[in-house]
Formats: sequence, C-alpha cells, structure tokens
Amino acid sequence: MRSSRIFILLLLLLTTPCSNGMSKEPRKSVVIMWWNVENLFDTKNDKQVDDREFTPGGSRHWTPKKLLLKQLRIAQVFRAIEQQREYERYPDIVAFAETENRGVFEGTLQAIDHAQYKIDYHESPDPRGIDIGLAWNPATLKFTGSKPCRVTLDNGRGTRYVIVAGFMASGHPFSVVLNHWPSRSFDAKWSEPKRIAAAKVARHIVDSLTTRNPMAEIIVMGDFNDHPNDRSIRTVLGSSFDRKEVTSSANRLLYNCWNDTKSPGTYYYRKQWERIDQILVSPALLDNSKLSIDTKSFRVFSIPEMFSHPGKTLYSTYQRGKFKGGYSDHLPLLLKIDVVP
Repeated sequence: MRSSRIFILLLLLLTTPCSNGMSKEPRKSVVIMWWNVENLFDTKNDKQVDDREFTPGGSRHWTPKKLLLKQLRIAQVFRAIEQQREYERYPDIVAFAETENRGVFEGTLQAIDHAQYKIDYHESPDPRGIDIGLAWNPATLKFTGSKPCRVTLDNGRGTRYVIVAGFMASGHPFSVVLNHWPSRSFDAKWSEPKRIAAAKVARHIVDSLTTRNPMAEIIVMGDFNDHPNDRSIRTVLGSSFDRKEVTSSANRLLYNCWNDTKSPGTYYYRKQWERIDQILVSPALLDNSKLSIDTKSFRVFSIPEMFSHPGKTLYSTYQRGKFKGGYSDHLPLLLKIDVVP
C-alpha cells in the first residue's frame, strides 16, 4: 500500500502544472525577413520594362525550368528557418528585393510547403522592372495598409519606391519601411546622390510616423547599396551602433542592428564581404515594452548549401553572366521581435 501511495504521489507531481515561471506561456514574437533574392523574373517578355534578357530567347536563356529551380532553392531556405529552434516557423513578414511582378512573387511563395502568406505588391517605375515584394502571415499579424513613396532623381528616371506598410501584432501597431536604393554601378561616388535622394524619402517617412506618435515602433530595412557608415545611412537616414545614443536622440537616430552580430556581411564582392543589406529600428523598439529587440534578435541567415566555397563565395543564380543555379548573390537577414502581451 505504501509503495502504491508513493507511486500516485509521484504521478501527481509529474502531471500537475508547476507554479513557478516555467509554466508560463512563452512570449510571442514576430520574425521578419529581408532578402535580395537576385533577379526573380518570370520567363515572359514584359513590353513595359526592359526584361528581355530574362526570357528563354534572351541573353540569360531564362527558362521555366531555371525559374522552378530558383523557387525550390528559396523554399529550401524557408524550411531551414522553420527547423531552427529559435524560430520553428516561417517568417511572419517576408520582403524580397528584385522581384519582377506580383505573379512570380506569389508563385515563389506558393512553392513553400504549407505557407499561407498574404501579399501586398506595388509595381515600381524601375527601368528593369524589379520591385520589392511584401508578404505576411495573416494568422499572426493584421495588415493595416501600405503606401509606395516615389524617389525623385535628378536625371528624371524612375527608381524603386520606398514602401511603408503597417501591421498589428497582439494589438500593438508597428510599421516597416522597405528600401532598395539605386546601385553603385560605374562609381560609388558618382551614384551616391541617387542613394541620398532615397535616404531623404525614407527619413521623411520615419519623421512623419514619429511626429504622429513619438513612440512609433518602426523597422527600416532593405538593400541600401551603401554601407552602415556611408553618408546616406549614417547622416541622412540617421543611424548609430550605440543603443544609448539612439534612445536619447529624440527619434533623430535609428539603431543599426549590424551592431549585434559578428557576421561579415550579406554580399560578397571583389573578395570582400559587404553589409549593404541592413535592418534599423526606431528607439521605441529598444525600451523592452510592447515590441522590443535584444542583442540576439538580429542575424544573417544561411545554410552551407548557399556557398560555393565555405564562408566565402555565395552560390548565386548567375555569376559573371553565366547560369550557376544557386540561391542568390545576397544572404537574407532575420529580425525576431518580442511581443509583450
């Protein structure tokens, strides 16, 4: 009888919920992905833009089979994220740079097993027809709207929009500002005014949001084609690696999340890693209330298959104009934001 009582007592101890902190429901989070996926084009010729090279008869010989391979590569990366213990799901918000149109963006997301994303898409005036595609998980977030903001260049030519979109997570509103600034082609100094023009637009969006709400929680992310210490980022957009400096800046500065990782970069060019893809956040995301990040929230995500050589050359779709069949010439960024109930 005594042994039976001991067994029943042990059984009760094992099946009764503990009263300490271990029994508490884990904090919710929002996982955000930024990724320049490198020329995600369909195989049809769009007469409105210059995309003839990405057709079966074009210089890239871009065929349905090659597009499908690229989409399968992207889906593999999403599955790898889901298998990570710190995430255990696909990103809640996905932003891709270099998507040609809504159709190819949507088709790429549909190739990801069990993904149920909703899409917001704005066709930009970019001459090559490449845009930013935005998607979110409606089971975890509420989408509240978006607006594309035009960047005016001195030469009168169009470039990608800066897009601002609003979301709600557990009743907490926040905004994402998406950027794909003009490239550094020909010469970085010569093309710098174009990126400064884009930086001014992004800065205006941030200022508008924080004027309406000084505690606005804003995530600014993109392929800026400039480095964190370049003038467009550091001065015009306004950023810092110093959390204290950001929180005391009265919303003049954004916190650059590259401070929280030792990863060398997302883009490998001329035998050097570059940090041209970036995620920056407003001071309100550093105060540990509502939505917040810590020093482990930001990371460059990769799997070994994304490299041609370990830790160095990226296994891109094209290299020097030749088809390689890889993933992208950029690595994706992830930001995990804690949501306080």
